Amino acid sequence: MESGSLAWVLVSAALVLFMTPGLAFFYGGMDRGRNVLNMLMMNFYCILVVPIVWVAVGYSLAQGGTGNYIGNFDHVFLDGIGILEDNGGRIATVAFLGMFACITPALISGAVADRMKFSAWAIFVPVWLLLVFVPIFKWVFGGWLGDRGSLDFAGGTAIHVNAGIASLAAVLVLGRRKGWPKEGHPPHSMPLVMIGTGILWFGWFGFNAGSALAANGLAAQAFMNTFLAAAAAGLVWVAIERLRDGHATNLGAASGIVAGLVAITPAAGYVSGAAPLAIGAIAGAVCCYAVRLKSKAGYDDALDVVACTSSAVWSARSPSASSPILGSSAPRSRPGCSTTADSTCSVNRLSPTLSQSCGRSASPW
Repeated sequence: MESGSLAWVLVSAALVLFMTPGLAFFYGGMDRGRNVLNMLMMNFYCILVVPIVWVAVGYSLAQGGTGNYIGNFDHVFLDGIGILEDNGGRIATVAFLGMFACITPALISGAVADRMKFSAWAIFVPVWLLLVFVPIFKWVFGGWLGDRGSLDFAGGTAIHVNAGIASLAAVLVLGRRKGWPKEGHPPHSMPLVMIGTGILWFGWFGFNAGSALAANGLAAQAFMNTFLAAAAAGLVWVAIERLRDGHATNLGAASGIVAGLVAITPAAGYVSGAAPLAIGAIAGAVCCYAVRLKSKAGYDDALDVVACTSSAVWSARSPSASSPILGSSAPRSRPGCSTTADSTCSVNRLSPTLSQSCGRSASPW
């Protein structure tokens, strides 16, 4: 990895790490005042335990070997990963992906707010990471889902859809909060929510643009798409609130921005032009109404995690190289591919194949 790209990956890793404290503020402000410290600690705990699990065995299981479903133990405690062969590019990427691993279980904390004890959360996070996150990450980036053509530029499937489904499962198992839905649980601090939203948006540029794993035009395209989709989603959400409810809200603006960021993530490097605006606008509209489904369906998703992460389900299928409506970025090939027209070349970016043959490599690195 050349020096400029290495610097960008390292900066992006730091930006993604910063997102987890931002998420803590976002969720902490939305939660009730008596639970804010527990919510903050639930998020910060992910930064404490996940890096250890990731380096110990998580990365090796998520990216080692040639299996379709799970990796191997070749890189336990970063065994065999040095800095001489590629100027430190590989170890920088391990760190970058580790930041993704940190924020994924933290996303679930918003759904189980007010109901899960910290002691239970402390056990849940590492167990869920190894049993759920690691295999699905492998499926998407180097496994059977990637091989069948699933598009995921920056982790929309492996992270947001994964966390959304886990959140729904968790709230169904834990049950409803006392008094819900008759008793309202309004956010206790909108300034915290807005600060958290700003930090998340800032960090998301590293999340998406950093997934190009290079300082190049693809990173620039993902950067711009991230900017536009979030703005469009937030604008559409507050516009719907104004038309439907008679007034726009800060919470609506913040939720819309986050929905747009989630939606553009799997498509960030695959679309261009007006596409990010369309993706963001649709995500803002869909999620604005989706947050009301929980009352009708009877599941108590405390901070609307399921509704806001659902936008990634649609956008993960939206990018298309031949779409005349949405447009696309070109080329859509992996590093090391001899031609952009090679149909065997995987387009998932977080695990680039360095093989010159463009076929499935023995190792994603």
